[in-house]
Amino acid sequence: MKRAVVIICIIFLNLILVAQTDTDDSTFLLIRCDDSGMSNATNLALEKMIATGLPFSTSVMFVCPWYQQTVDILKANPQVSVGVHLTLNAEWKNFRWGPILGKQVPSLTDKEGFFFPSRKTFHENNPKLEEIEAELKAQIERAVNTGLKVDYVDYHMGTAVDKPEYRAIVEKLAAQYNLGISRYFGEVDAPSVYSVKVENKKDSLINIVSNKLINDKVNLLVSHIAIDNDEMRALIDLNQFGLPEMSKHRQAELDALSSADFLALVKEGKVKLITYRELIKKTGLENMKSSFSGY
Repeated sequence: MKRAVVIICIIFLNLILVAQTDTDDSTFLLIRCDDSGMSNATNLALEKMIATGLPFSTSVMFVCPWYQQTVDILKANPQVSVGVHLTLNAEWKNFRWGPILGKQVPSLTDKEGFFFPSRKTFHENNPKLEEIEAELKAQIERAVNTGLKVDYVDYHMGTAVDKPEYRAIVEKLAAQYNLGISRYFGEVDAPSVYSVKVENKKDSLINIVSNKLINDKVNLLVSHIAIDNDEMRALIDLNQFGLPEMSKHRQAELDALSSADFLALVKEGKVKLITYRELIKKTGLENMKSSFSGY
């Protein structure tokens, strides 16, 4: 009975969202949930996000151990727009991963075969461009070979687009696989709630939408969601910008996006949600343009 009620609620919300009018002056919000596949906790959060019925896009880390679970979730929910979260870093103490190509790309890893935790340490190892291209291609190939409909690529921690020569590789691979690139469709970053205090995240998100702190273009809201459980609480970011009690921050982002207050704003038409699949169809891959200004 409970499952039936949830399904009915999702159908009802989707009907409301479909009924929203696409006008030239619509205010669009594109929610991009990053790091799916990183852990079971991020995948559990992905399922909860799907249960809201909200249109959103998710970027999957196909180098990480839990990506196969993500694939199963997304195959059961083809309405979710899927991206490849191109990954060249592994930033968590006690939870590291390495390249799909392993020892074939030694300039991308430390002596233990793991990706470096930061962009700085990655650059200091003088990574070879041909190895970067080979590894990023392998990640896209793994994604495509799962059978998922993959719409776009983006970049974990910004490393894959941190230099012009890296961006050229990403652009080449996106063209080869007919994929969009996040931030190449005129998206403007909405104010971030990433570093907002845990207890203030929901109010901050509501303020962003209800008080028009987003512009009349497509506003990109990059979100990092996860369940605050023992798995996530054990992770410590090796980067200086890493947040203390990171798992609580990720849970709070999920709670804000799935809150009744945010769902009500969407229902009222305060903002129209759009996915990368829809944005690519609306804009056209041929009209992608690099106006790179952030991660």
